[in-house]
Amino acid sequence: MESKPKMSRDKLEQLIINTIRTLSMDAVQKANSGHPGTPMALAPVAFTIWDKFMKFNPGNPEWPNRDRFVLSNGHASMLLYSLLHLTGYDLSLNDIKTFRQLHSKCAGHPEYGLTPGVETTTGPLGQGVATSVGMAIAEKWLASYFNRPGHEILNYNIYAIDGDGCMMEGISGEAASLAGHLGLNNLIWFYDNNHITIEGHTALAFSEDVAARFMGYNWHVQRVGDANDLEMLAEAIERAFKENEQPSLIIVDSHIGYGSPNKQDTSAAHGEPLGDEEIRKTKINYGWDPDKKFYVPDEVKGYRETVIRKGAVSEDEWNKKFSAYERVYPDLAKQFRQLQQGEMPGEWEKSLPVFPANPKGPATRSANSKILNSIVHVYPFLLGGAADVGSSTKTYIDGANSFEKGIYDGRNFHFGIRENAMAAAANGMALSKLRPYTATYFVFSDYMRAPLRLACLMQIPVIFIFTHDSIGLGEDGPTHQPVEHLASLRAIPNLDVIRPADANELSVLWKHIMNLKDHPVALILTRQDVPTFDRSVYAPADGALRGAYILADSKPAPDVILIGTGSEVQLCLDAYEILKKQGIKARVVSMPSWLLYEMQTPDYKEEVLPSSVKARVSVEMGSTFGWCRYAGSGDRSGMIGISTFGESAPIGDLLPEFGFTVDHVVSKANDVLKLNDKKVKKPSKK
Repeated sequence: MESKPKMSRDKLEQLIINTIRTLSMDAVQKANSGHPGTPMALAPVAFTIWDKFMKFNPGNPEWPNRDRFVLSNGHASMLLYSLLHLTGYDLSLNDIKTFRQLHSKCAGHPEYGLTPGVETTTGPLGQGVATSVGMAIAEKWLASYFNRPGHEILNYNIYAIDGDGCMMEGISGEAASLAGHLGLNNLIWFYDNNHITIEGHTALAFSEDVAARFMGYNWHVQRVGDANDLEMLAEAIERAFKENEQPSLIIVDSHIGYGSPNKQDTSAAHGEPLGDEEIRKTKINYGWDPDKKFYVPDEVKGYRETVIRKGAVSEDEWNKKFSAYERVYPDLAKQFRQLQQGEMPGEWEKSLPVFPANPKGPATRSANSKILNSIVHVYPFLLGGAADVGSSTKTYIDGANSFEKGIYDGRNFHFGIRENAMAAAANGMALSKLRPYTATYFVFSDYMRAPLRLACLMQIPVIFIFTHDSIGLGEDGPTHQPVEHLASLRAIPNLDVIRPADANELSVLWKHIMNLKDHPVALILTRQDVPTFDRSVYAPADGALRGAYILADSKPAPDVILIGTGSEVQLCLDAYEILKKQGIKARVVSMPSWLLYEMQTPDYKEEVLPSSVKARVSVEMGSTFGWCRYAGSGDRSGMIGISTFGESAPIGDLLPEFGFTVDHVVSKANDVLKLNDKKVKKPSKK
């Protein structure tokens, strides 16, 4: 029997590209949901990147020196899933057949941690490319920290594909501006210029010169006139590699739904299945058997095995380099291993300061500065910055350089007035194993909600620091005074919202923060000074590690429980002393973290907030939304908060205006006691 002649490389490449296209069409059709047109258009672009340029090992998706690939237009997820399957990742054909189904590895949009080879969760458009900037920042920083002459263990690149939607979203502009300013030449974006969105042609809403915009951002810009021209694509990428001063944008003109006789270049190819008959016709155009579904030719299966072997060899060669590095730089190698595992150095907690009792005390933003600087000296991978307000949030690392173009070992980051891109970049840095923090005023968390939510979805330990936490910031007025923000952030699953009462609670809670591996933190801090409690009188600050703890108590059991967070805990303590004089047994519970408290055992939660004590008062300078689970009886009777916007005035005028006084807390406690007394004594109906 004659052996089958070997297929030429050109024909094999086209076969692989069409396999990506047909798998994408078939998966969307089977799911009766999805976006087939972009995978059909961009299959040649993605294949060229992965085949000719990217270094990766499908056998170990976490190999530290792999190149990163981000599909920012994540609705085109079947492009990535098809690639991952055909390049040997643990994503089977059966997984692809369950695209968009319950518990499938192939979700509607790529999800980090769910699918091997997916580097970040790309949900809202623009978030992916912004996250890729953080990945590029991380590579620059890590290479500066670890690489040594003759021992370069980190030198990877970041590739990101984005579409018209990403370009329209403002975050892409923020992120591109930052990347160009920093000269991140390890970053290449591919703009899928297909002129189609859901509503139709982009001319309906988008007519700017993208190339000129990015040149203004200090990017190296090229154009490839045909997404199917593999040679031109490869040449453009090679030229991008030669650019030493700027990130690169490659504008690729493509045809959405490429090959579809009736839907190419129309919005009908964007967000819905093509239909069985249209798929048959399109497969015929590709020279494909129209009756075969989810078909992977033998030659493509052979290519998959070749890629698997190539990836293993690449990592094996790197491992040998790392072993040589480890022999010369054992301490750095140890740090590198600890970083990959998310481990903290031994006894690092001893660096945390203990603050003396002080009735005036520092603002928690000021205490945080001291704590932050104590940690960074024992843990070099904690780094970050602010959205132009570092001097006000007090988040500078003392004595450290700034991260700037060509000075990539700096630990102080200047993100500019770009809160959205700042948070997304921090996500990219965390996905690269660093421990980044961001900082801005609490009210501007509104600009960060999408990347903050994605950090929760990805379960990555980004530290989001927010200062100026309430009406306590005073004269800046209601535009800058957060009201609904605590409730809003607490509503996000997996986000640990921490609002410490004093400097020592905050210091203790940094133990929790730095040991986190599986969720982010929103640290909410005051602008105004708050007392540092005398812990010889009140309970030790370690109780904060359980989310809520009894700070002051009456024996044998309290009549009323006062629950506070942040600066309002002092109001509770002062009210507690007055209530004692009135013969009322009170308890003060400091509750810096709802999430931590809910993670405690039922016995502990019952000990702190016993179900037998119905008279409870919550005190917090924000919306009372959500407090009904801890205070009152399903109503607002036991809640002191704010249900309107603030005012522009000095803090001394604002607090009494909105009822944040000791007298009001005492009065509310008495009202709740009377209300509950009536409820207890009310005769039952017969």
